[in-house]
Amino acid sequence: MIIEYKENIYNPGQLKPIDSTLKVKVGEPAPEFTLPSLSGEAISLSQFAGKKNVVISYVPAAWTPICSDQWPGYNLAKGLFEAHDAILLGITVDNIPTLYSWTRQMGNLWFPVLSDFWPHGAVADKFGVLRSDGIAERALFIIDKAGILHYAKVGDINRRPDLEELINALEKANIGK
Repeated sequence: MIIEYKENIYNPGQLKPIDSTLKVKVGEPAPEFTLPSLSGEAISLSQFAGKKNVVISYVPAAWTPICSDQWPGYNLAKGLFEAHDAILLGITVDNIPTLYSWTRQMGNLWFPVLSDFWPHGAVADKFGVLRSDGIAERALFIIDKAGILHYAKVGDINRRPDLEELINALEKANIGK
C-alpha cells in the first residue's frame, strides 16, 4: 500500500503567531553560521560573501502543512531570486534524516536545505527566531553580499509568507546584480 505524501503531514493546529524576539537588526552584519546541508556539505553564510545575496527562509518544522507548501512554492520563483543574484537557504531545526525524507516527498528543491538541529536551534537563537517550544519561527531574512542584513520578517507561524512581499523587499534593498 502506497501512502500519499499529504497523508503524512502533521497538523499542529493553531499556534501562537509569534513567540520570540529578534536579536538582529537591519543595517547590521548578519550573524555568521555554518550548518550541515542535505547534500552532506557544511554551508556557511560567509561562503557567499562577495558572490551572492542570501535569502534565509526559516520554517518551523518538517512534515507540517504550511512548511510543506512554502518551500515547494519557491521552486516557481527561482528566476526571481536569480534576477536579484540571490541564493535561498532553507533552514529548520529538524535533523538531517527528517529533512531528507521530507524534502524527497516534496520533490526537488533548487536551494540548499540546512539543519539547525545541533546544538539545537543555535543559529535560530542567534537570529532571535527560536520559539519557546524549540521550533523556529516562520522568518525571512535578506543579507547582501557584504553580509549586511537588509530585511528581517518574522511572520505569523500559521500563515505562509507572501512571496510578492519578499520580492518587493529584494527590490527595495537594491542589492541585485
